[in-house]
Amino acid sequence: MASTERSEVALAAVARHQPPPPPSGSASASIGHEQQKPAQNGEPATCASPMGEEGTEYQGLPDSSGAAPSPHSLRKLSVVPLIFIIFYEVSGGPFGIEDSVGAAGPLLAIVGFLVLPVIWSIPEALITAELGTMFPENSGFVVWVASALGPYWGFQQGWMKWLSGVIDNALYPVLFLDYLKSGVPALAGGAPRAFSVVGLTAMLTLLNYRGLTVVGWVAICLGVFSLLPFLVLGLVSIPKIEPARWLVVDLHDVDWNLYLNTLFWNLNYWDSVSTISGEVKNPGKTLPKALFYAVIFVVIGYLYPLLAGTGAVPLDRGQWTDGYFADIAKLLGGAWLMWWVQAAAAVSNMGMFVAEMSSDSYQLLGMAERGMLPAFFAWRSRYGTPLIGILFSASGVLLLSTMSFQEIVAAENFLYCFGMLLEFLSFVLLRVRRPDAPRPYRVPLGTAGCVAMLVPATALIVAVLALSTLKVALVSLGVVAVGLVLQPALRFVEKKRWLRFSVNSDLPCIDVTHQPVAPDEPLVV
Repeated sequence: MASTERSEVALAAVARHQPPPPPSGSASASIGHEQQKPAQNGEPATCASPMGEEGTEYQGLPDSSGAAPSPHSLRKLSVVPLIFIIFYEVSGGPFGIEDSVGAAGPLLAIVGFLVLPVIWSIPEALITAELGTMFPENSGFVVWVASALGPYWGFQQGWMKWLSGVIDNALYPVLFLDYLKSGVPALAGGAPRAFSVVGLTAMLTLLNYRGLTVVGWVAICLGVFSLLPFLVLGLVSIPKIEPARWLVVDLHDVDWNLYLNTLFWNLNYWDSVSTISGEVKNPGKTLPKALFYAVIFVVIGYLYPLLAGTGAVPLDRGQWTDGYFADIAKLLGGAWLMWWVQAAAAVSNMGMFVAEMSSDSYQLLGMAERGMLPAFFAWRSRYGTPLIGILFSASGVLLLSTMSFQEIVAAENFLYCFGMLLEFLSFVLLRVRRPDAPRPYRVPLGTAGCVAMLVPATALIVAVLALSTLKVALVSLGVVAVGLVLQPALRFVEKKRWLRFSVNSDLPCIDVTHQPVAPDEPLVV
C-alpha cells in the first residue's frame, strides 16, 4: 500500500465532535464503549440508546489512549490504493461498454457516458461520502438502512446488495474469457472454459484471502497496466478520426433495455466502498477524497477510448459487443496492440474481481458484527480477512458464471435498483431525523436540495426496472422474496440457539438485540 506502517486506530469519523462524558449513572452514557447488559427473565440484551435516536452519536472504535486495539481493527487503506479499489469496483476500464454503441449508436453512447455520471454517479458518490464517513464500519450501506428504517430493512439491503455484488463478480470470468477467445478459440466453451473459470476464481480468491493490503497494491498495478494500451489506442487513432462519425444516431433502432443496462452497470457501485470503510485510514478525509478522484478517473476512462473507437473506425453496430475493443486495436495499431488490449482486459477483470469480492466479503463480516448473520461470518483469517465471507462469495461466483453477459447485467441491475431505493430513502430520513448528527463530510445541499438531486436518479431506476424482461423481473423478485423470509428465519434460529449470533461491543447500537462479543473471545482462524 501507499502507507503500510501500522497506524493508530483512528477514531470513527465523528468522534472528535463528541460531548464531554456524562456523569456517572447518567442514562445517556456513551454507547460506543458500553457493554450490553444481560437482560432479566431470559430476555435478550437491549441497547441503552439505539443509533438513529436523538442524542445518539456514532463513537466507533476506541483510540490509542484507551485499551490496546485488536490488530484487525487497524485501518490500513490510504487514498491512492482506495482510488484504484473504487475504480475497479465501479469500472475497471472501458471493457464492457461496447454494447452501448451496439444498442444505440455512437452519439447516444457518448451522450450517455456524459450525462449519466451527472444524474447517477455523482449523487451516489456524494451519498457514499456522507454516510460512509458518518458510519465508518464494514457493514456499510447495511447500517445506513438499519439506522434509518430498522434492522429488518437493513438485512434486506444487505441481502440484495450482496447478491447483486456476487452476480456482478460472476461477470468478470465471462468477460475475461470473451476477450481471450479470439486468440485462444478453445476458451469459447466446453471443458476448457469451465476449468478456466474455476482456476481463475480460485487464484483471485486467494489474493482476497491474503488481505486488503495485497488487494490495494494489485489494484494499482493492474489499473496502470490495463489503461496504458487505451492511451496508445487513442494516440494512434488521431489521424483516422472523423468527428462526423460521433454524431450517428437512429432513434428508431435503439435497444433501450440493453443501452440503459449497459450504461447503468458501468456507472454504478460507488457505494460498494462503504463495506470496507472500516479498514480505511482516517475515513473522514480519505473516503470523500478518493471518491472525488475516482469519479473523474472513471468518466475519462470511458470517454477517451469510446471517442477514439467510434471516431476512427467505420460504424458496424453489429460488431460492437463485449470484446470489440480488441478488434479495434488490431484495425488501428496491428496485432501487437490487439494482444495488449486483450491482456489488459484480462488483468482488468482480475482487478474488478478482487475489488468486488473484497466488498462482498467484508459486507458479510460487517453484518455478522451487527448480529444480522451468524457469528462465524465474523471469523477472520490470520491475515485479518473475512474467511467465511470470501468462501461464500466465491461459491456464488462459480454457481452463476454459466450465465451470459446480458443476463448477468440485467439480473444484477434489477436487484441493485431495489437496494438503491432503500439507500436513497435512508439518506433523506437521516437528514430529516438527525440533521445535527456529526458528519465529517456533508453533501453541500439542504434536505430539499438532496431530494431534488435524487429525483433524476430515481427516475433512472424506474426506467431500468420497467425495461427489464419478464424473466429477469420474476427471478429477481423471487430472490427479493427469499430475503423477506430469510431474516425472520434467522431470528428463529437465533431464538432456538441453533447458531450463535453476537454484536461487536465496539460498535454503537442500532437497536439490534444481541449479546456483544466477549473481549476474550477469539475470532481469528
